[in-house]
Amino acid sequence: MGKWLMKQEPENFGIEDLEKIGKPVKWKKSRNYMVRNSFRDDMKVGDLAFFYHSNCKPAGVAGVMRIAAEAYPDPTQFDPDSAYYDPKSKKENPTWLSVDVEFVEKFDEVIPLGTLKETPGLENMRVIQRGNRISVTPVAEEEWEIVLKLAGK
Repeated sequence: MGKWLMKQEPENFGIEDLEKIGKPVKWKKSRNYMVRNSFRDDMKVGDLAFFYHSNCKPAGVAGVMRIAAEAYPDPTQFDPDSAYYDPKSKKENPTWLSVDVEFVEKFDEVIPLGTLKETPGLENMRVIQRGNRISVTPVAEEEWEIVLKLAGK
């Protein structure tokens, strides 16, 4: 089973929103080729992902979600009224993909980015790498276990 970290701005959609919905939802913000390739080639139903709140204070890991549906064409790329519309993408060969995610657990407190940076064993975790702006990144099993311990799990 794969492990991931997926970033989202909580003012747009946070772990509390996912919990409240109570069913699988389409993951937004997938307009990056590396993310699309991860969705298509690597991410599987049942994989777990840290829900990371970004561009807020404190930015950090807020909880855990599960991948509920494998990659499928993101319908917003075909909708001219959507902020994610892509006129170059064709229905017969869509450019952008998404996955569905479902709530697993909200941590008692967000694990801040600063804590992740200071924790031994997380030095190679992509979210703490300088200049990393990718919203979906793989997480090594050892990193996953360390972050769960930081959350008291």
